Amino acid sequence: MTETVTGGPAAGPVGGLAIEVRGLRKSYGAVDAVAGIDLDVHRGEVFALLGPNGAGKTTTVEILEGYRDRTAGEVTVLGHDPARPDARWRTRIGIVLQSTSDQADLSVDEVVRQFHTYYPAPRDPDAVIDAVGLTEKRSARVRTLSGGQRRRLDVALGILGDPELLFLDEPTTGFDPEARRQFWELIESLKAEGTTILLTTHYLEEAERLADRVGVIAAGRLIEVGTPATLGGRAVAATTVSWLEDGEPRSVRTDSPTRTVRELSSRFEGGEIPELAVLRPSLEDIYLRMITTDATAEPVA
Repeated sequence: MTETVTGGPAAGPVGGLAIEVRGLRKSYGAVDAVAGIDLDVHRGEVFALLGPNGAGKTTTVEILEGYRDRTAGEVTVLGHDPARPDARWRTRIGIVLQSTSDQADLSVDEVVRQFHTYYPAPRDPDAVIDAVGLTEKRSARVRTLSGGQRRRLDVALGILGDPELLFLDEPTTGFDPEARRQFWELIESLKAEGTTILLTTHYLEEAERLADRVGVIAAGRLIEVGTPATLGGRAVAATTVSWLEDGEPRSVRTDSPTRTVRELSSRFEGGEIPELAVLRPSLEDIYLRMITTDATAEPVA
């Protein structure tokens, strides 16, 4: 399938591209983990990278972070090639991995202050602890934190250096719904400050809430890039109108749901239409269709 790219620059701070990728490949012998990706991420936007396990998204992100070599292609991150990182470039990015090593016997405050010394112009440690919602746990040992609290500490360490670009790899895995929504508010506040964020997630609701644009990777290829509302033709996809009539459930797929509802209303003599529902495909529906249709090759780790 030919790669399709839709949607323009995200709303927000304008300043060119934070990430520019052309023809990115990563091969292991005869197997392409990443098979020729082109990608732009604009400064100030939240970009969500979606894909099944083994699709190549983690490999792609690790190349962007400078932690994995590429086989071919051109990559620029904040104006630099991540294959040749220097200390200054490292201070301009923040990384929150899926899992990090524990400083189990240190307190939250001690860990944050230890990492504070690694950066030339860090954020205030107290302000960072407060921003991630760990003020009441400042004196708690890391080993006593819940999974959600530990994830907040990971984010604190990721933003401590006041990065221009923040990589978040499955940041809310293991969160309960309330903690996840609190975390989303934190990410939205970082975006409001102008931070560019590249997010990988398996939670489609998370991508829809946070991302200006999303990209879908399957079998090492970038299938499509677009806004959550337009990805995969979602904005113009057929709508399902369902209702109850004569005690039986009825439904119809239509490109003109308003007209369908008006016709139903006239049939019910302008009264309430029992159990009326008007549903467009969700982002999850579109995503599952895309990876099922387009992942024609065997995924690789």
